[in-house]
Amino acid sequence: MKIKCRIIGFDLDGTLLNSEKHIADHTREVLTRAVEQGIWILPVTGRPLGGLPKEVVEFPGVQYAITANGARIMETQTGGCLYERLVPVKTAEQIMEIFSDYDALREVYYGGKGYAEAEEFSRVGEYMRSPQMAVYVRATRTPVPDILQLIREKGQDTDKVQGVFKIDEERTEARKRLEAVEGIEVTGALSNNIEVNAAGVDKGNAILWFADHLGIPHEEVAGFGDGNNDIQLLKKAGIGVAMANATDQVKAVSDYITGTNDEDGVATFIEKYIL
Repeated sequence: MKIKCRIIGFDLDGTLLNSEKHIADHTREVLTRAVEQGIWILPVTGRPLGGLPKEVVEFPGVQYAITANGARIMETQTGGCLYERLVPVKTAEQIMEIFSDYDALREVYYGGKGYAEAEEFSRVGEYMRSPQMAVYVRATRTPVPDILQLIREKGQDTDKVQGVFKIDEERTEARKRLEAVEGIEVTGALSNNIEVNAAGVDKGNAILWFADHLGIPHEEVAGFGDGNNDIQLLKKAGIGVAMANATDQVKAVSDYITGTNDEDGVATFIEKYIL
C-alpha cells in the first residue's frame, strides 16, 4: 500500500549521502522520479547553505533547503531566505564563552557561511572523527583569528553556534552548563559535537512551516534522518523514517526504518512506499 506524500525532506550526512559524501546513482534516479511526480524534495540539514554539496544544490527539483537545523529555509539557486529564526548576538557570545573553556573546534554561522577559529581550524583532523567530515569542514569554513571577537564585531544574530569536542567528558560538561542559558535549543549530529540554535528551532518545525507555506497537510510530509538533530524531524513529519545506521534515539521516534545510507536507504523506502 502506497503512502500519499507531497514533501520529502532528508538529512544529508549519514542519510542521503553515502560514506563517500555523494548521492548514489540509484538514489539519484528515484529522487528524479519523485520530482517528476510533483513531489517536493529538499535537504533538511545542520549544514549552512554554503556547506551543501554542489550535486545536492544543483539537483533538479531541489529549489529550497532547510539549513542550520531549521534556522533558515533558503532558496538554493538565488540564496534568498524564505524563513529565519536566529540566535541573538548576546546569547551567541554566552554560548561561545562556555565553549572557550574546553578543547573544542568552535564555529559560528552567518548568512549560510561557517566561521571557525584559525588555530583550532588548523587542527581540524583532531576534532573530526570521520576523515570525510574533516575534508568537508576544511572546504567550507572560513578561519578567523578570534571567533569570539568576530561575534562581537559583527553584532548580528547568528544561524547557529557549534562546538566539536576532542574529549567526551568536556562535551558532557559543556552541555550541562548550557542548561542555564535561556532561549536556546541544544542538539548534535555527531557523537562529539554540540549545536545550539534559537529556542523553537528544529528541523521538524521548519519542515512543517514549509508545508504550511505550500498548503500541504503535515501528514503528507516525509522526513528521513540518522542523527539526534533529526529527532524532531522524524517526530513531527507525518512519515518519519530512520536509517538503519541511525542512533537508537532516532529509531525510537520513527514510524519506519529503512536501509543504511550506503544501501540507498532513502531510495529504497521512496520506491517501495511512495512512488
